[in-house]
Amino acid sequence: MKIGIFLGNLGNPAIYYPKLAKITGGVTASIFLCQLLQWQSQLGNSENWVQTTTAEIEKATGLNREEQELAIRLLQGRSLLKAKSTNPNTDTLELSADIDAFEEKINQLLTHNLTDIITQTIPKNNNHQVEIIAETTPANHEVKTDKYFGQPRQQIAVAVTPNYRFSGPWNSQEQLHNFQRALEAYAQERNLGFGNPSGWAFKIIDSITKGLASTFWDEFIAGIPLGESQKVKRDWEIAPEVPYPAFEEERIQYYAHKGEPLEAAVSKARADLRNPVLGKDLWEGFLRKCDRLADDALKAKNLGVQTPYMPPSFTEKPQFTKESVMKKLEAIAPQISLTPSTANTLSPRTLEQQESKEKESDSVVEAPSIESLQKACKTPMGRSIVEKQITEHPEWGYEIVDGEIVESIPF
Repeated sequence: MKIGIFLGNLGNPAIYYPKLAKITGGVTASIFLCQLLQWQSQLGNSENWVQTTTAEIEKATGLNREEQELAIRLLQGRSLLKAKSTNPNTDTLELSADIDAFEEKINQLLTHNLTDIITQTIPKNNNHQVEIIAETTPANHEVKTDKYFGQPRQQIAVAVTPNYRFSGPWNSQEQLHNFQRALEAYAQERNLGFGNPSGWAFKIIDSITKGLASTFWDEFIAGIPLGESQKVKRDWEIAPEVPYPAFEEERIQYYAHKGEPLEAAVSKARADLRNPVLGKDLWEGFLRKCDRLADDALKAKNLGVQTPYMPPSFTEKPQFTKESVMKKLEAIAPQISLTPSTANTLSPRTLEQQESKEKESDSVVEAPSIESLQKACKTPMGRSIVEKQITEHPEWGYEIVDGEIVESIPF
């Protein structure tokens, strides 16, 4: 296909002057104004209004409705266009370009261009040096606001201070390091760093350097453990972070009745009571339950009941400590203990004596009766223990045959 035929199939080209973009505010507004000036010049009187529609404008310029509205707003904002709608129910528009305002804008543009001309001066010597005068920026330079052809984003320069050091209320770097270590230890203990205690400590120190007050620093200077002065005693606590025993036991029993292991029930119950919002709601419900139980107990007493029923969580229980549990375990089985092993501190001779005593004690172990062993085999755990004991003590003369403990035959 020949180039002429190809261009003919595309239709008539629209007139567009690139330099007008500085006057109109963008390429879209320039195309719209050029087409309007062309239509206006075809009228008998250039002061008459051009009556057209959005469809005709799109056919002539290729601008859609949104681009036409943008162009009209830009031109009206620069007093280059007058527009009115003849009928709100149709797309018919009456447009008129302000020739006087447009001519004034053109003159201003030409004036600025003349002031930006680079002049060259040739001295009288033979070096033919050229003096270049830098461009002068127009006083009222207008920024393009066309959203379809916007200005490129300027790069952001970040100033970096060399050898930056934290400045704060600390007297020395050593004091700052000690404060940082105390913050990291506190974050590890309370699980505040979410796997990164150093990052959490950095945020606290950085906020102090920016002038923010910190209770942690006040506690550090006063020698108080971090977070101690920030503890709040709630209504359901007898001391900060220590809830009423009956209230805590009630929550533990709640999780235990749901099938949770005792260790998990204790952990979940204490986590609930550390939550200020959830703990407050649970405390209000607990008080209602206590009030109802008290009313029932008073009614029972009035009816002659000496000891009204109270839930197990309201009965006083001894406090569990490491020492009390160790005493009970040592009373049941001395070999079971929570104390750390002292084998590392014993001398080699002491270890030899201990091993010899164990061998002597093992040699004098009397063989239990078959009935007692058979009775212990009724549970899976007991059966595994009995099988292990029979294997370790062949001198007993027992063996397990078809699930029954019998005397082994020597021949």
